[in-house]
Amino acid sequence: MIAVDTNVLLRYLLHDDEAQAARAGAVFEAGEIVLVTDVVLAETMWTLAGRRYRLTQAKLAATLERLLSDPYIRFEDNRAVWRAFQAFRSAASADETGSARSVGFADALIVYKAMQAALDAGEELTVYTFDAAMQHLPYTAPP
Repeated sequence: MIAVDTNVLLRYLLHDDEAQAARAGAVFEAGEIVLVTDVVLAETMWTLAGRRYRLTQAKLAATLERLLSDPYIRFEDNRAVWRAFQAFRSAASADETGSARSVGFADALIVYKAMQAALDAGEELTVYTFDAAMQHLPYTAPP
């Protein structure tokens, strides 16, 4: 197994630097399992949604779906990433404008990583947040 940093994943997805994109592509196309950690995934989604690339939630959801469907890509916690993706995709389809009021992928990942940890520990879960959009996710509440 190999792992990649955010900048390698971004070059692979964006192809915005020809030389680096070719090198990143070689990593992903070598036939080895590529680990994308939670931090790398959250940073990637944040960067793609940010000022430079401005991807809508629908396009971000499509990017996530592409990563999830790649048989050589693994995530730190596949179940939590899948659940976060489902919540994020639902928010994206409900708000195709990509508005800032929609739940972000990192927020969904926070909730579902916490949920998985609580399940593993046999505990109840409440994620406290001031983020009104995030409060639409299960297990969340204002403090």
